[in-house]
Order: sequence, then C-alpha cells, then structure tokens
Amino acid sequence: MWTSWNGSFKKWTTSSFPATSYPRCRLRMPASLSASQFLSGLQCHKRLYLDIHSPDLATEIDDVLQGRFDMGTEVGILAHGRFPGGALVADRDLSQALEHTARLVQDSSVRAIFEATFEFNGVIVKVDILERAQNGTWNLIEVKSATDLKDEYFDDAAIQAYAVKGAGLQLSGASVMHLNNKYVYEGGELDLAQLFTVKNITTEVNARQAAIPHRVEAMVAMLASNVVPSIEPDGHCDAPYPCGFFSHCRKAKPARWVYDLPRITEKKFQKLVGLGIECIDDIPENFKLSVAQQRMKTNIEWMSPDLKFELESVRYPVHHLDFETFMLAIPRYPMTTPYQKLTFQWSNHIEMEDGTVRHEKCISTSRKDPDEEIAVTLLESLGKEGSICVFSNYEKTTLAGLGEKFPHLKPMIELAIGRLWDLQSIIGKHYYHPAFNGSFSLKVVLPALMPALKYDDLEIQNGGQASQQYYKIVFGEISAIETESIKSALLKYCERDTWAMVELRRVLRQKSYSA
Repeated sequence: MWTSWNGSFKKWTTSSFPATSYPRCRLRMPASLSASQFLSGLQCHKRLYLDIHSPDLATEIDDVLQGRFDMGTEVGILAHGRFPGGALVADRDLSQALEHTARLVQDSSVRAIFEATFEFNGVIVKVDILERAQNGTWNLIEVKSATDLKDEYFDDAAIQAYAVKGAGLQLSGASVMHLNNKYVYEGGELDLAQLFTVKNITTEVNARQAAIPHRVEAMVAMLASNVVPSIEPDGHCDAPYPCGFFSHCRKAKPARWVYDLPRITEKKFQKLVGLGIECIDDIPENFKLSVAQQRMKTNIEWMSPDLKFELESVRYPVHHLDFETFMLAIPRYPMTTPYQKLTFQWSNHIEMEDGTVRHEKCISTSRKDPDEEIAVTLLESLGKEGSICVFSNYEKTTLAGLGEKFPHLKPMIELAIGRLWDLQSIIGKHYYHPAFNGSFSLKVVLPALMPALKYDDLEIQNGGQASQQYYKIVFGEISAIETESIKSALLKYCERDTWAMVELRRVLRQKSYSA
C-alpha cells in the first residue's frame, strides 16, 4: 500500500503550470489521496498531477520556508495543551496509525485525539485535534498558525470531516483554532486559552460535503491518465498558496512574459491572454498600462529631469539605515504578542559632505527582547542632524512601532522619522533600467546599476534567511563557534544593504550630472 499519507502540502502548496510534453512512464498511483493532496487538486489538477508523478520538478524548499513549516508544527503541538487527557497518534505507518486511532476512539478516558488518522473512499486524513463531545459525538478542530480565519481552511476541514464521518464517527461540529494576535504574553507560562482563538465553521464544512465524492473521483481519474493536465499558469498559481512547480511551468513562457508586468491585475492579464498576447513586446500601443508597466514595456534606460534635484535634496551627514527584524508565532518575551515585529539589528553608513564614510552597527544576541537596546543604540548613532536614507517604507513603520512600544523614546524617534529620505521612492519616480524587469527591490536595483556589487557572495542573502539564522542564535542549541559565524554573516548582510544605498546614490548622481 502507498503510505506517504503525510502528503506534500507542507512541501509546496501550489497551483498551476503550462502544458509541456512529459515522458510516458509507469504512473505511481496512490492508493488514496491525503487531505493535503486533495487541497492541492482543488487549487490545480496539474499541480497535483506533477506532485504525484513528477515531484522532482518542484522547486526545492529553502531554509526560510522550512522554518515556517516548523513554526506551524510548533504551534500545533502547543495547541494540544488546550485539551488535557488527550492522546497522540504518532505512528508513521498508515495501518498502525489507523489501528491506534480506532483503539483511542473506543477508550472513553481519552478526551481528545491528536493526529487521529482515518481512511475512507480514497481519502486519508490526519485530524489535528478530535475532541470527544457529548453523546458519543466528536468535535473536529483544525489548528492553524495564522492569526485570522481564511476561506481555504473550510475545504481543509471539510475533507477531514468527510473521512471522519465516512469512517463511522458522528461529528457535532467543526472549528478552526488559530493564534490570537491580541494576546499579550505577560511572562511565565503561556495562557493557552488566550493564545488561541476558536472559530466555529460547521456550516461552511457541511456545505462542502456533497461535492467531495465527485471531486475525489475526478482527481483520481486525472491521476490515472498518461496525459498531463493542460492548465496555463496565471493568478491561481499563488492562490491560496504559492506553487512549487511555478518555475518549471514558467519555462514555457517568453522571457518577457506579460504576467511579469509590475502589479498586473488578473483582469488585465486575462485580457492580454484573450488577445493572444504572451510577450510584453507584443502589447499594442493603445493597450492601457500603468506608468511602471509602460516603462517595462519600453525597456530602455529612462531618467527624469528631476532626478538630479531629488538626489541633491539630502542634508549631510547622510545616514544610510537598514533594520533586520523577526517575528515569533509564539511569543517568548514578556509584553509581546504573536507575530509582533522585533528588531534585532541595524546598520548605518554615515557619509559626510567631504565624501568620507564611516560605518556603525549593532546586533542584539541576548535572550531578552532586543527592541529597546536596538532603539537606544540607533538613536545615538543617528544623532540629530542629516537625512536618513532608507530603501522602502519598512524602516519608517519599524521606527514608529518602536516609538509606540517605548513612550520615553517616542519624541526622539518621531524626529528621526521626520528625517527619513526614501531612495527607493525616488528611483521609482525618476529612474528606470531595463535590468530592473519591473522590480524596484534593492536586490534587483543594485546589480542592475552595479554588477560587481551583489549578494551572492554572502552566506545570508535575504531578510528571511537573516531572521531564520538569528532565531538559531537566540533560541537554538548551537555551539559558540557557530553562533559567532552566524553573527558575522548577519553583520555582513545588513552592512551590504546600507553600503548599497551609498553606492546607488553615487552612481545615480553621476548619471544625473552627465545627462
């Protein structure tokens, strides 16, 4: 029997891909669909087909995405604490898990079953929490690490309810239990009753039951075919989850695919598809595009006559500021909430009017809330004079959050906010380079204007990796040597961001002077 009932939804919850040719081979047909595979099939039949028959075509999971999955697992385990007297079905073998679940169902002393496993009519599910209710009935509870209720959770709970009821149990209700971002952790033991919010979704789950048998049948028939479903990539590739096969399917499209236009709506994309247009270069001149989309279509270097004036509007000394932050699903610091943004590092390159530059930095590696240390040291570095160059609105919102958290620092923080000077906004309004490909991310803009200055020589190359590695320093069980290695990599990454702004200002000034 095919026993990979854990599914691959946590590997890559995905969507769709273009029609391409695949070698004919003996199909690996699962005996039953896992709940996660059913959900993948709802999003896109082609995604499910490739996940079963050609899983190697999916993009590899990176450490950042794996960290999110691990966080979800941690939240799920913590949720068990809300149900004393519960028992876990930890068996990896399907038949053993089914037998274990059956024994626990019959044992009235077990008040809840965690990871209860059921098989019915071609579907296998593992229920996060199955709570024993009144008169021999049960409550199905799906645990989510999010902080709100999402429509896709209804189908998740519905397929589980279908299998549970099909296996002979009577359900009295279905709920989603998710994190409560209003809960303020006061230290000590977590208040699980406050940390989690439970939402009743029985009506939504029941409304989906009638359609499930037909949907399962359609998926099984599709998987039995030697023909890959012909489904074109579009907006459904990211809804409700990003697709691990998107890069594979993207290969069949032009290098300048219309889907890559910045902030293109699904309506506009489908209109272009209806016109038979796939390449940006083929878009008619009379087709309405936004300013940013038109610049990408024109595909030439462009400079506003006001660029020089904007670049000269800075006041010296010019500070170049970048933060690194992280969020904890489960709060660990007193007076914090789930997913509250915490700032653990800053970098500041300070350019004087004579062109000299010095670098200041701070990273907090203690096990206490890093925010106050970061705020105090940063204010000292920023002083009271000069523009503060940033690259996006992120530093502004981060500073504002620190001001709300520390009222005694708020007046100084508000003065610093008043000095912010957003280089990304200036570039977006006054400059475009074909190598931007419609993006104004620092990771794209920098190599476009300075090919020698990239991020691929760094151990840490993006903010998600930085957050993940910082978590290992503070909460992981790692050696002192590894801690110092990660700390060094974090400092180099944050320093690269602020040095990038120094160099971008220099290159853009040169271009504006020679225009």
